[in-house]
Amino acid sequence: MAEQIQKVSLELLQKLPKVDLHCHLDGSLRLSTILELAKENNVKLPTFDEEGIRKIVVKEADCTSLVDYLKAFDITLMVMQEKDALIRTAYELAEDAAKENIRYLEVRYAPILHLERNLKLTEVVESVIDGLQMAEKKFQIKTGVIICGIRHISPDYSLRLAELALAYKNKGVVGFDLAGAEADYPAKHHREAFDLVLKNNVNCTVHAGEAYGPESISQAIHYCGAHRIGHGTRLKENGDLLNYVNDHRMPLEICLTSNIQTSSVKNFAEHPLRFYYDYGLRVTVNTDNRLVSNTTVSRELWLAHQHFKFNLYELIRLIKAGIKSAFLPYKDKQKLFRSMTDEINRILGENVTEI
Repeated sequence: MAEQIQKVSLELLQKLPKVDLHCHLDGSLRLSTILELAKENNVKLPTFDEEGIRKIVVKEADCTSLVDYLKAFDITLMVMQEKDALIRTAYELAEDAAKENIRYLEVRYAPILHLERNLKLTEVVESVIDGLQMAEKKFQIKTGVIICGIRHISPDYSLRLAELALAYKNKGVVGFDLAGAEADYPAKHHREAFDLVLKNNVNCTVHAGEAYGPESISQAIHYCGAHRIGHGTRLKENGDLLNYVNDHRMPLEICLTSNIQTSSVKNFAEHPLRFYYDYGLRVTVNTDNRLVSNTTVSRELWLAHQHFKFNLYELIRLIKAGIKSAFLPYKDKQKLFRSMTDEINRILGENVTEI
């Protein structure tokens, strides 16, 4: 089709239906909720001033590395150790996503990090699922949970969490992930957990190529059988592996703002998103952490427009790549794709079906 390029604005991007495939529950709380939950559950925070908490949790230009970025979670996890807190934070995340017209949201977190006040792993998972399902009933959004193993925690725990993902497959859980500090904690050490989920037909993704090089991505694919790669910013350093990922249509979960904050790339000019897109890789745009990175999917798409000159139709292709990459059954994915395309057509007043 002949593309008559429409003007891109943040307001338009907020109206368009979108998906978010890489979003951490414990990095996406509301600041006010952190303070309220702390008071309700007698949690001692460094400060009970909202602006003070913002300075600790919301990462700006002074963030120097992934390890530094992850310090924000020391605060958020403190208030996420009770059932009601997990229900509330999951519900509010889905509500916030729905407000910018996210139609499908995959929420990931590590249940092992929510046991400080004697919750059982099953109680953690069920609380998050309950909160998300409450939101689904009230807002026009569909959700799925991705359970995370943690690189720097014993692989034995990853195996337990993989078993948990199996138990809740088709009951709200749609996938398994490996997150956490990347350097010095190889994904291959967690291979047993991934063997289990793959043998039981569970989707999996792995954080890789964010704070470590292409070898990390190679391990994610060849040792863990990853169906998607979380971040993958350093994939460009190995052309052979890049072609393998492209040939097999393995989606990359790109999170522009956090990639800068964690120093995965030095600045937007060095980010490989435009190169990946032009080369033909399946790239998706996501938030990572709505609070910690102070962002939304709409804002991430806006950054792609501002820094990499993505026009409206290219941005729509990014959105559609996200739908195609979702951990959904094929028929559900088709239905979501058609409904979102129809909505985009209505908003733009033109047919973008072929994009």
